[in-house]
Amino acid sequence: MKKVTRTLLVSACLLGAGPAMATTLYDDLGGKEGIAVVVDGFINEISYDQNIVKFFAQTDIKRLREKLEEQLCMVSDGPCEYTGDSMEDVHAGMQITTGEFNRVVELLQNAMNQAGVAYPVQNRLIKRLAPMRPEIIHR
Repeated sequence: MKKVTRTLLVSACLLGAGPAMATTLYDDLGGKEGIAVVVDGFINEISYDQNIVKFFAQTDIKRLREKLEEQLCMVSDGPCEYTGDSMEDVHAGMQITTGEFNRVVELLQNAMNQAGVAYPVQNRLIKRLAPMRPEIIHR
């Protein structure tokens, strides 16, 4: 390696221009705008699934969109706080089956695919959402 190149590399590392800084899941999802695209796509996917849309028949879609964006932002280490109800309260009385829950996950994956979210990023988000599963199924 030439002396000039080595000097530039060392200088760049000392100034913080070295290897890329680790990004948050929020950043990898595209921040606020990226999450909004995913949520819009997710709501759209739900609207076309006759077996799932019934669970949203009495839902205020504007509020759903707002709370989903907050929740995805928060679980992805974004600068948000989720201000909605608990998952247990939201899903109380719905008796959502494992199959219906899995279908909603598939619809979220479809929305992320359409938004161009990379599979490893999708997997990271789903891993963060997975602990909510017991709060949703058969409630």
